[in-house]
Amino acid sequence: MRWRTGRIGVLAMALLPLVAAAQQHAGHAPQADDAEARRQRAWEARLAEATPLSVGAALDSRGRLWLARVENRHLLVSHSTDGGRNFSSPVAVTPQPEAVMADAENRPKIAVGADGSVHVSWTQSLGKPMSAHIRYARSTDGGRTFTPPIILNDDRQIISHRFDSLAADGRGRVAVVWLDARSRTDRTVKKSPQTDVGLYAAVSEDGGATFGRNRKVADHSCQCCRTGLTWTASGPIAYWRHVFGRNIRDFAIAGLNGGPVLRVTDDAWEIDGCPHHGGGIAVDGRGNLHIAWFTNGEKRKGIFYRRIAGTDFSKADARLDMSAPLSLGDPARQAGHPAVAAAGDRILLTWREFDGQRFSAWAMLSRDAGTSWSAPQKLAEAAQQADYALPLIDAQQAWVVWNTAAEGLRVLTVAEGRP
Repeated sequence: MRWRTGRIGVLAMALLPLVAAAQQHAGHAPQADDAEARRQRAWEARLAEATPLSVGAALDSRGRLWLARVENRHLLVSHSTDGGRNFSSPVAVTPQPEAVMADAENRPKIAVGADGSVHVSWTQSLGKPMSAHIRYARSTDGGRTFTPPIILNDDRQIISHRFDSLAADGRGRVAVVWLDARSRTDRTVKKSPQTDVGLYAAVSEDGGATFGRNRKVADHSCQCCRTGLTWTASGPIAYWRHVFGRNIRDFAIAGLNGGPVLRVTDDAWEIDGCPHHGGGIAVDGRGNLHIAWFTNGEKRKGIFYRRIAGTDFSKADARLDMSAPLSLGDPARQAGHPAVAAAGDRILLTWREFDGQRFSAWAMLSRDAGTSWSAPQKLAEAAQQADYALPLIDAQQAWVVWNTAAEGLRVLTVAEGRP
């Protein structure tokens, strides 16, 4: 069955300025004012009627492409065996309609285990402004059916639990991290004038059948930047924009098994608010981490990539061997929202640019674990609104999933040229 994805109607296009405004302003202050709350309620109510552009995507061990997307207030999953030309009939993960967040920085996530199990996490918006629950469901029959969704944040408060990331290790362990505002009522947390949001996690040791108690990974994260998560030999590693010192918003990593918060960028970006601009992380076959991020700091501006040599990142005395930042994209074309994927020694970087009239999807490929790179490749353009570019890679192929308003969902092939 052909499933034509990614097209949105006139109502959705009319909402784009409102969505952009909400992304620019929502969550910048610890307490939203009345005008902010009204904007957020209006945005969520109207967005619920549209078909969002933001999707989740994954490759499984058989090279099949999996897609998670929101349509008519349902989270749907399908897969393709021919590189995205055709998709299976979509299966509803959410049995009842609900407000699933799918707004670029806060999209649904999907991961496929080596045993064929399919894992999905998402943020369910609640009635109160900027409040949400973190939801999860899984399939043990190859995506034909899904378990009833559960709420992962065990406090169940009607507060902000948002910007989830999902990772599975292929051996029955599943982890989810998210930004969480429960520290606002936690008297053991030293309060910060900049942010009272932290990073929390839930981990399953039995393939997603059950999850342990929530773990607090760190206090004082940025409020509205997407998080990242990857599974290394020493366990799951989270990646997020952290608040250092007075109000410096650089990136950090930490193991979910009690590891320290390790700073991995030093751009000296002091900003009194959230830039709504998270980063990407992946681990290669050698255990090296690969990160990508955006900054507008005193030391550097734009989007960048760096490699962090493999080590046990859970140790308190871990010393990070990091490459120099590699600049990506064209700042004059508003290059931003980078992402990274890895498989063995193959690393794929993606980002989006906008020249004032057209969006474009870009990629760079490394086949030697980030030592050398192909020239930047412009894969496609879009005349109207466009999602961020999502990288997918395995030993045989390098793809970019890009959903656009006018052209629909496209699976773009990255050329395997020489670096």
